[in-house]
Amino acid sequence: MSGKKGAQIGSGGKRRRALEGKGPTPPAEMRKGHVKQRAANAKARRATGKQAPRGRGGKSASELVVGRNPVYEALREGVPATTLYVQQFIDNDERVREALQLAGERGDIHLMEAPRPELDRMTNGLNHQGLVLQVPPYEYAHPEDLVAAAHDDGEDPLIVALDGVTDPRNLGAVVRSVSAFGGHGVVVPERRAAGMTAGAWKTSAGTAARTPVARATNLTRALEAYKKAGIAVVGLAADGEHEIGDLQALEGPVVIVVGSEGKGLSRLVGETCDFRVRIPMPGGAESLNAGVAAGVVLYEASRRRG
Repeated sequence: MSGKKGAQIGSGGKRRRALEGKGPTPPAEMRKGHVKQRAANAKARRATGKQAPRGRGGKSASELVVGRNPVYEALREGVPATTLYVQQFIDNDERVREALQLAGERGDIHLMEAPRPELDRMTNGLNHQGLVLQVPPYEYAHPEDLVAAAHDDGEDPLIVALDGVTDPRNLGAVVRSVSAFGGHGVVVPERRAAGMTAGAWKTSAGTAARTPVARATNLTRALEAYKKAGIAVVGLAADGEHEIGDLQALEGPVVIVVGSEGKGLSRLVGETCDFRVRIPMPGGAESLNAGVAAGVVLYEASRRRG
């Protein structure tokens, strides 16, 4: 007979230490990966104007801005950058001096001198004119983060989703409009869509630092998830059944879906929408680009919300 004591009856085969409790459940804001924690982090980033990894959204690829005028404009508009490469023995004209001054004032950009052959190799032979600016990968949010951040602020979500918009300048214009009218972010598909490139950053005029852009693996599924969360999905279409001035759904939680200027909404996305609305255009124009269309509807939503 052994003197060792086995597991007690009703313990499920567990010994005493395994049955001990682990303490109270921490608040949602402190649980790693929880929607509430991502919302709290997003709110903190907006308050500081910084970016940080945003859950499951993922990163884009880094890119290079080449040429004296493009580099200067990117630095002037506050496009995030890690390194400014300057060609050795470059002609020190006004644009070069201004670019170096802006980079120095930022304080977080490394200045690197490189021979022309090295810059040619980096840019695959593009006409870089002796200046190359490296832009870091953009940290995308997850579509759920936008809703959580809105609820954390005690507000109804106001989100714009882009379907088939491939021009980064249109994306930047939409980000700027979302910021101007109190929206909570922009959702873009992961494939066949514009991303947050340097061009998008420039067009956003710096508002991309405080307005998150989320990336969805499948836009239709992301919209369906929004609908299950009680958010109305409103698609813009030239042949929409409603006019924006008559749609009460803009007063509550809503996702505004904007298609491309040429093709409009894709079939699956259009079928997913709760409402299809049109913007009245008495002047006779056939369509508006994505940035302008989003701005018009966001203004109407903002006006209705007081």
